[in-house]
Amino acid sequence: MGSQVALYYALTWKVSLLGNVQRTEVFDMLKKLGMTTTIKKQEGVEAPPGQFVTDKFPVLTYGQTPVVETKDWKFRVFGLVDQELELNWEDFMSMPQTTITRDFHCVTQWSRLNNLWQGVQFRELMKQISPKPEGKQVMVHCYGGYTTNLPLNVLMEEDVLFAHMHDGRPLERKHDGRPLERKHGGPMRLVVPSRYGWKSAKWVNGLEFMDQERPGFWEQIGYHNNGNPWMEERFA
Repeated sequence: MGSQVALYYALTWKVSLLGNVQRTEVFDMLKKLGMTTTIKKQEGVEAPPGQFVTDKFPVLTYGQTPVVETKDWKFRVFGLVDQELELNWEDFMSMPQTTITRDFHCVTQWSRLNNLWQGVQFRELMKQISPKPEGKQVMVHCYGGYTTNLPLNVLMEEDVLFAHMHDGRPLERKHDGRPLERKHGGPMRLVVPSRYGWKSAKWVNGLEFMDQERPGFWEQIGYHNNGNPWMEERFA
């Protein structure tokens, strides 16, 4: 499985260097390798350009899946802030909890609609953070070493969430969700509905406030810095 995932990401990275016709050929190759989900376009369902709708939630991860127990989980805020902050799981669970229903759009051209997420709004966490005036950019850090960059104003959107609950398989959806599975970023992931899925970092464990844009993991190798699915900002 690990070698397949590595091949998957090697191929999708190369897509950023190709023209539109060649990109189609690469995605066809991924399908033949069984490395994409079989999906059908649903008539009347709105999704961003170039996306197809699926009820599945494919697992795409580069590298090993971190194993983090909630008793050991830590979250650090650092960089251009007046005072650094470290929180544990109990700290997060004591904050007001929010439930949202939002679509999830993967850069590999699938969308899963109406996901139920539960967790802590980014806005709520920001009540405990005092960024310096120049700290307008944020690097999201994760267990396993993954990073992704976002402007603070995007993270301050109302539906950006640190999620620890998800709705599960389509036929088992409940209004109260269930703990987020490890393969999908549990115990906690960031959810940024207005951006492609790689910006919704799994296994999140920190925020670094910065005075300028600095590319994260996938952004360094060709993915778009902004990643807006409605503008098809897949590659730089």
